Amino acid sequence: MEKRLYSQSGDHIESTDPVTVSRYRGFTRINHWVTALSLIVLLISGLALFHPSLYFLTGLFGGGQNTRWLHPLVGILLFVSFFILFVQLWRLNLPKPEDRTWVANIGDVVTGHEERLPELGKYNAGQKGVFWAMSVLIIVLIVSGVMVWEEYFPELVSLPVRRWAMLIHSLAAVLIILTFIAHVYAAVWTRGTLRAMTRGTVTGGWAWRHHRKWLRELAGRERGGPAE
Repeated sequence: MEKRLYSQSGDHIESTDPVTVSRYRGFTRINHWVTALSLIVLLISGLALFHPSLYFLTGLFGGGQNTRWLHPLVGILLFVSFFILFVQLWRLNLPKPEDRTWVANIGDVVTGHEERLPELGKYNAGQKGVFWAMSVLIIVLIVSGVMVWEEYFPELVSLPVRRWAMLIHSLAAVLIILTFIAHVYAAVWTRGTLRAMTRGTVTGGWAWRHHRKWLRELAGRERGGPAE
C-alpha cells in the first residue's frame, strides 16, 4: 500500500516502487488546463479577427458575431484563471543564484548534460522565464483589451489612444503566442514533464535529474530536518 512520506502544498514523495513524487495537486492541474485552453481559444479567435484572410476561423465559434463577443469574455477568464495560478506559484518562481548558472550553461541543458549544472528547485530558469513573461503579457493584454472593447467601454479612451492600445494588444498577442509555443515545446521535449500536469506526479528519477534540490528538500523535510 502506498504511504505518503511528505506532504506540503501538494508536493510529497510516495514510497512506491519505483518511487514517484507528487508535483501538482488536482486543483492546480485543473487551473493550468483552464488557462491553457483559454489561451488557445483566444489565439484562434484573435487570429480570426486580426486579418480578413483568417476570418474563416470564426466558423469554429459559430460566425463572426459570436467570435466578437466570445473573445473578450474568454480574455477575462484567462486573466482570472492565471491570477489564481499566479497566487499559487509566484514564490516558487522567484530568481535564485543557480538560475544564472543554468542560463549561462544552457548548452548543457540542450545536449542533455544536466549533471554539469547546479541542483535546481521546483522550477528552472526557463520555466521561471515563461511564468513571468506570461504574467506581464496577460496584464498588458487585459488592460489594452479593455481599452479597445468598444461595446462596453466606448468612452473609456480617445480614438488615438484606442489605436495605440490595439497595436500594443496585437504585439503582446504575438509575444504570448511565441511564449506559449516555447512552453509546449519544452514540455514535450523534456520527457516525463507532461505527466506532471496530467497525472500530477513525476518519477523519482525525473525529479533527481531535473530538480534535485527540490527533491532533496522534500526528503529532508520528511526526516524533520534541513535538506542535505
